[in-house]
Amino acid sequence: MIEAQVLPTPIGSLSLLVRQGVLVAAGFTGEPGEMLARLTPELQAEGMKVVDDLGPISQAVRDYFDGDLDALDEIPVEQPGSATRKRLHQALREVRAGTTVSYAELAERAGLPRTAARVAGSACSQNLIAPFVPCHRVLPSSGGYGGYLYGVPVKEWLLAHESANRAS
Repeated sequence: MIEAQVLPTPIGSLSLLVRQGVLVAAGFTGEPGEMLARLTPELQAEGMKVVDDLGPISQAVRDYFDGDLDALDEIPVEQPGSATRKRLHQALREVRAGTTVSYAELAERAGLPRTAARVAGSACSQNLIAPFVPCHRVLPSSGGYGGYLYGVPVKEWLLAHESANRAS
């Protein structure tokens, strides 16, 4: 059974889905069912129940939004994907809060050539665990913010939050 919680944040509701103590989905929506629908059919079949608190995972979210930018880093996560996508997601987790990388840099950090920027972008678009796997920290090398599943204003807010709190 997947346990879910919806937490309020300064930029809207954040749904968290946990299976056996491991975060399998997270996203800026007040509807955990939207996150469940993005999981594999096998995980969906386990069912979902909404709980009041997910313990350390919920606390990590509160700490992150209170300014402890490293609070999300130690939470165990798991999501499907090829070996390449998993390497890209792991490389994303290693991008420190308050910093950004380009898609080409992300590819390189995952052991791919810089020309694999599109592959890195695809891994970001398929990320099921925002902001724990911080795809918001990836920006196009051509400038601007690029896209973000939960909207560019959410991406901008997260980056500003991290920059402001990393500087202090």
